[in-house]
Amino acid sequence: MNRRRTGAEYEEQAALWLSRNGFEILERNFFCRGGEIDLVAKEGVCLVFVEVKYRRNKAAGHPAEAVTRHKQKKIIHAAEYYCWKHRIADTCPCRFDVVAILGDEVEHIRNAFEYV
Repeated sequence: MNRRRTGAEYEEQAALWLSRNGFEILERNFFCRGGEIDLVAKEGVCLVFVEVKYRRNKAAGHPAEAVTRHKQKKIIHAAEYYCWKHRIADTCPCRFDVVAILGDEVEHIRNAFEYV
């Protein structure tokens, strides 16, 4: 199976998990020139930008470890553009979460990183 299709399957799994846990999925795979956001969701009044990472096992490390500082900056840039494009007020609470899928286990990490 190719990487893109594998990624799409696990992003779908993460979206379903989040939906079952009270999140409203607003958008999937938001792209801009500087980066990409796997899922944009809403939890209450908070806008949540979600990075989804999958690993079959721990041989390559925990999935969340793949969200490096460089990757975080790209996600933040894309989130800024998303907010600008959708005219989201500066006062809207936002956060960055990671859904790490290791084998069959789903781990949701709230506030995985902050605006840098």
